Amino acid sequence: MKNTNQLFQNGTGAIVVPGLFDGTLSIKELLSHGDTGIGSGDGLDGELIIVDGKPYKIAGDGNVTIVSDDFTVPFGNAHFADFKDFEVKDNLSIDELNDAIFNKEKLQNTQFAIKLHGTFQSVKVRSVYKQSKPYPNLIKTAESEHIFNGEKVTGTIIGYYNPSPFSQIAVYGFHMHFIADDLSIGGHLSDFRNFNGEFGIQKFNQFILQLPTDNKEFLEHDFSKDDIEGAINQTER
Repeated sequence: MKNTNQLFQNGTGAIVVPGLFDGTLSIKELLSHGDTGIGSGDGLDGELIIVDGKPYKIAGDGNVTIVSDDFTVPFGNAHFADFKDFEVKDNLSIDELNDAIFNKEKLQNTQFAIKLHGTFQSVKVRSVYKQSKPYPNLIKTAESEHIFNGEKVTGTIIGYYNPSPFSQIAVYGFHMHFIADDLSIGGHLSDFRNFNGEFGIQKFNQFILQLPTDNKEFLEHDFSKDDIEGAINQTER
């Protein structure tokens, strides 16, 4: 039986900050933990979004493909979808998201997922090309990211909210990816304007974190030298 109260995560935000970008889990295994999710690929190969069990990769040039079972991820979230309808106002924009949720529900101290599907007046997303070893750190990689803008687009946002105690494990606040229905645009979501459509929320009371204990670079790295929260906040907003 699928556990819809559980969020699975491979890797942490701390892992990618210093440039530990090796893929440590196959997409096939990630999908065994859920039919919905987000992440990135080996070498920080683009942005990943999983919708209805289909794993889409948005490459650095914006090209969208469905990845094979052996595609690996250094970081990824997955869960089995059981979103509950949540009422938000028409023409919702990203800067209204916090108030739209937290003024109605006391969710600021828990993990939950959101799913938006409908039309957007505009979206702003980004992605990066796969990096080569020796990998740069996350901030350096972000300097070469590519930004894409969509107007009057229909698509899906999958996102996760992590409360402040999780700020070194994952992105504090919302971490969201987007994919257009026609696959014309997608990536890590930076902005959206005037959304109209279906909005769902799914709360979790269980969290499974899998660490890459077979990865030599992870085992030997000194994370005490990294500004983990600063780097995540700088690059993931």
